[in-house]
Amino acid sequence: MHHLSNLTTERPTFVTHLECGLKGDRYPADQLHGLSQAGRPLLVRYDLPALAGAVSKDELRARPADIWRYREFLPVRRRENIVSLGEVLTPLLPCPTLQTGRGEIFIKDEGRLPTASFKARGLCLAVSMAKELGVKQIAMPTNGNAGAALAAYATRAGIETFVFCPADTPEVNVREIGAQGAKVWRVNGLINDCGRIVGQGKEPMGWFDLSTLKEPYRIEGKKTMGLELAEQFDWQLPDVILYPTGGGTGLIGMWKAFEELKAIGWLTGKLPRMVAVQATGCAPIVKAFEQGTEFAELFPNAHTVASGIRVPVAVGDFLMLRAIRESNGFAIAVEDESILKARDTVAAREGFLMCPEGAACYAAYEQARAAGRIDADESCVLFNCASGLKYELPPQTGRLDCTKPIDYAALK
Repeated sequence: MHHLSNLTTERPTFVTHLECGLKGDRYPADQLHGLSQAGRPLLVRYDLPALAGAVSKDELRARPADIWRYREFLPVRRRENIVSLGEVLTPLLPCPTLQTGRGEIFIKDEGRLPTASFKARGLCLAVSMAKELGVKQIAMPTNGNAGAALAAYATRAGIETFVFCPADTPEVNVREIGAQGAKVWRVNGLINDCGRIVGQGKEPMGWFDLSTLKEPYRIEGKKTMGLELAEQFDWQLPDVILYPTGGGTGLIGMWKAFEELKAIGWLTGKLPRMVAVQATGCAPIVKAFEQGTEFAELFPNAHTVASGIRVPVAVGDFLMLRAIRESNGFAIAVEDESILKARDTVAAREGFLMCPEGAACYAAYEQARAAGRIDADESCVLFNCASGLKYELPPQTGRLDCTKPIDYAALK
């Protein structure tokens, strides 16, 4: 089969309508929407019985290994609107040295995607749908990786982009955003402050606000993580999924994927427990989970080394909390110190360099195992959401003088 056939073959689509994630009221498909009337995220709904009749597990497996093999589960109607940079299916790496019981541990390495982060999934779909719905200009706040993915896909789609980052966003991200064709600014605030600038610019600038969950399609892109996991585990999912949680699109998207797969009878076993991992310096979802509330409050003085999860307020908070509770999961916060220690441990033991947000998942795994929140025989998937190479690493000081004899014994 031709390696591009997922992009060149027309496939049937099954979107019926959109609905407010909170109120459940319906909105027509094939029109540009932001949030619902209640100011909450819209979810894409499908004719699942028809979808199930149109494609089989075997048929999927025979298609090329990129996220567009799941076309029937995705909203893009016409193939010419697919904006792709080569979205591979990301590998699951077994990590036996990280296990503390019988339950296997896997890292899903999202750093293999275009722009080297899992943000490529959501932005790839959001930009493809923006193209399909005639959007010409997009604006977005970002902690770094989402802006990089937006810049790349929008440039490829011929859409103009305006990106706003907190002033301390990693340098590589800001440069990458600009290099890939977006107009980018540093802002003396946090991601919610950048989001306010985007929102207030909508009228005067005429741009479309692509903030996390403020349009319906980023969730559909992140949903592919759940579809992929189900297929990679041969439709018997692992016990626990640990996911670094800022805006939480991936957590919501995976849970949506599992629910859709269950509805069509492709998943029959129990669904994984969803664990939201946050940093102690920015843990609004953990606080809301522990207090038993439906919504989270703005987290004051948000700070963490894992900038991707420094999101003090999230419009999809209730959807995350719902997925955590429905799955019998939990939300957990880890210290910055343990995040960096976890990164070093995984690199030293497994030869695998995690980004800080991914390392937070391993820190959370250790913490949860010690507290008995994850059992010894539960299998776990940790998400490494971006290439560890995008982040500052510990300095190396070793020096040798090649003009003098080398003392080899001293190199040990």
